[in-house]
Amino acid sequence: MTTMSEKVSEKLKRSVSKRVSQSVFDGSRLRVVLLVDVYDGAQQQFLEAYEQLCNQVASVPGHVSDQLCQSIENPSQWLITSEWESAPPFLAWVNSEEHVRMVEPLHSCVRDTRSLRFHVVRETGGDAAMAAADQRRLQASPRIGDGVIRHALTFTVRPGSEAEVAKILSNYASPEPKVDETTRLCRTSLFMHGNRVVRAVEVRGDLLAALRHVASQPEVRAVEEAINPYLEQERDLGDQESARVFFTRAALPAVHHVTAEELAEGERFALYYPARPGCGMRLAELLAQRDEAAAEETGSPVLRSTIFQRDDVVVRLTDQRAGAEVDVTLPPALTALLDGEAVRMQLVTDRRSAEA
Repeated sequence: MTTMSEKVSEKLKRSVSKRVSQSVFDGSRLRVVLLVDVYDGAQQQFLEAYEQLCNQVASVPGHVSDQLCQSIENPSQWLITSEWESAPPFLAWVNSEEHVRMVEPLHSCVRDTRSLRFHVVRETGGDAAMAAADQRRLQASPRIGDGVIRHALTFTVRPGSEAEVAKILSNYASPEPKVDETTRLCRTSLFMHGNRVVRAVEVRGDLLAALRHVASQPEVRAVEEAINPYLEQERDLGDQESARVFFTRAALPAVHHVTAEELAEGERFALYYPARPGCGMRLAELLAQRDEAAAEETGSPVLRSTIFQRDDVVVRLTDQRAGAEVDVTLPPALTALLDGEAVRMQLVTDRRSAEA
């Protein structure tokens, strides 16, 4: 029997077009590549920590297999590849508190990591019958992007401090947009609802390099230090481990983006959808389906839409045609997944680089 999720995934797979630049909901297999730089002399410690982690990951729903490889040129460089049935179960795990606890043993022996995620588009070799059976789990066709990587951070501040935090976050000098010859910071949009803050960034080039560049700028560092006393989750930016844990928990990945063919400028809004426990990914998937349908409609007020999701926090960033009101109403199938009401967030600041 075909489940509702499979039907949605199949529909999304069939409707992939040049308008969709990113989506995790097409049902295709996922390959995750983790590049790891291990401290000199800590290779054995890293291997033991990995084996412990590997045994735990094997029981995570959606996990298929993984490989650990060590560089033949530099013993400090390692590569971990894993395969997952699809992107949603991986994202549900990697963004969970369980994952934060699982990877703790690695921190003392790892200097740096870089995670890359790919849908499987084509596959060769292996058993022909098995390959034919798995064909439905390959990405149907290449997606056409716009060269922009979208990411967001979200965190909460202490109730009663919202006005002071908004003032601090709105008054800062924009950082230098040029990161290097290939990476540019294009746009930063910051919203608040109650005591929740959402900061969305758009980058051309290397997202990780851009985030590190922004974090190192004196004007940004000053703002981050100024809001530290108001954060519900304490952090010490001078302590690498404290900062790493904070930003890991604050990460709000983009799970779907769609752009209409008309690339006119519009007014930017952010909508916050508090999902019921365990319903965040499903809610994001149904919102993605609605946005794809809207992008196909002639005269739709939606020019672009990006959905960010982590656990039960779902945020939809949308650019609307000038003068068009953003619609927060949802059909019963989606409101049933909400723990509260969908709300329009307050815009604190929206800054676009002149070089974007």
